Amino acid sequence: PQTTQPTTNHHNTNLPKPTAKTTKNLPKMASPSVAKKSPAAHEPFGDQAPGCEPYWYQGYPSAYYNASHVEFRKKCRAFVQDEISPNLEGWISRNEVYPLSLHAKALARGIPSAGLAKDVQTRYPKEIIPEGGFDAFHELIMLDEYAAAGPGNCMGQAAINSMALPPVLFAGTPEVQAQVVDDVIAGRKNISLAISEPFAGSDVASLRTTAKREGDNYRITGQKKWITGGHVADYFTLAVRTGGAGGSGVSLLLVDAKTPGVNIRKMPTQFDTVHGTTFIEIEDALVPTKNLIGKEGAGFKYLLLNFNHERFVISASTCRYSRICYSESLKYSMRRKTFGKPIAEHQMVRFKLAEMLRLIEALHDNNERVAFQYKSGVPDSALGAQCAMLKVMCSKTFEYCAREASQIYGGSSVVREGPGRIVERLYREVRAQAIPGGSEEILMDLAARQALAGARNAPDLSRAKL
Repeated sequence: PQTTQPTTNHHNTNLPKPTAKTTKNLPKMASPSVAKKSPAAHEPFGDQAPGCEPYWYQGYPSAYYNASHVEFRKKCRAFVQDEISPNLEGWISRNEVYPLSLHAKALARGIPSAGLAKDVQTRYPKEIIPEGGFDAFHELIMLDEYAAAGPGNCMGQAAINSMALPPVLFAGTPEVQAQVVDDVIAGRKNISLAISEPFAGSDVASLRTTAKREGDNYRITGQKKWITGGHVADYFTLAVRTGGAGGSGVSLLLVDAKTPGVNIRKMPTQFDTVHGTTFIEIEDALVPTKNLIGKEGAGFKYLLLNFNHERFVISASTCRYSRICYSESLKYSMRRKTFGKPIAEHQMVRFKLAEMLRLIEALHDNNERVAFQYKSGVPDSALGAQCAMLKVMCSKTFEYCAREASQIYGGSSVVREGPGRIVERLYREVRAQAIPGGSEEILMDLAARQALAGARNAPDLSRAKL
């Protein structure tokens, strides 16, 4: 049975708090207080147990964050504590979709409702845009803070909006944009990305859904599968085949979800969610040709550019899920006793904790590196391999952390109640992060192929004359 205990934070357990006695034999970690004199350090925020928050939350200096990021972080955490944490467990146990009104509530508190991809950043009301503007680090903070509420994918549609809206903005006509952009930004409507099909997941260029011109309309027929948020979407950025085989025959259309012939059903999933994924049957649906996004036959190129930001979004959330695995395990290991002593005093358990933290901090550093590329104006076309490897790193890190957290919790991690219920839920979440946005195998191959192609034409600057 599902527990009805609210997840006010992800550190809830039914066990007593650590005492000096249970930690007396453990070495103490150095305090970052000496770094507070640095102008690049900010006041500590949140959980100060080592590794349970990103390093810059715990007083360490960072070159990336300024006062606007600190203020934005505060807004995001307050929103999560007020609107999400007290309700998430109840929504999950009742199999409910989270109230989509949360998007407008977030916007009213200065938090973007459709992400912060480059083309979206300037579309928000002026009163919520910080001095100097939004950047990728604001988005990294927002995604991390939403995920800190715990697994369940609350505000997941806001993330999907951030993936489905950019093609409309960078390629759509003003007429197409007018149908959807302002309403999504305001939190009144939602848009989902409809690409994957039963026979074309990572192999987007092989999609079979057709769109044939008939006068002023396209007649669309086909199937879409694993379409996240399809049941709550008002519109779809729909990938269709308007031409011949391969990527050059793919186009994008803006499709109203209520179009006759579009039938959507929610699919049951392995993981707990207050969002969801869907199967869409499309049979002879007529969509105006004016709803074409960009040029006919250019849809595959638009998607390739869009995938990079999607992978960054997934990695940011997954990093926090991994951190929750570590945080829960760290604190549990000081409380749980076996053979007359806390399990934290067993060397193998300490190794598991250290390896989790090593991977998490490396992943977080990589998230920041990619965020800095975005902030610095590096185009998506130059970030394919970096974002591909980032996505692989996030899923492998999460998989390791979920496994080792389960090992530390033992039997408590295989039941959906008690001290291990969050770890049990996280374990079932792993594949939901590893597969969407490109599987590990496809992304590793992409990165290697780009490296080989680049190596063929790269000049050897080490031989240049001094």
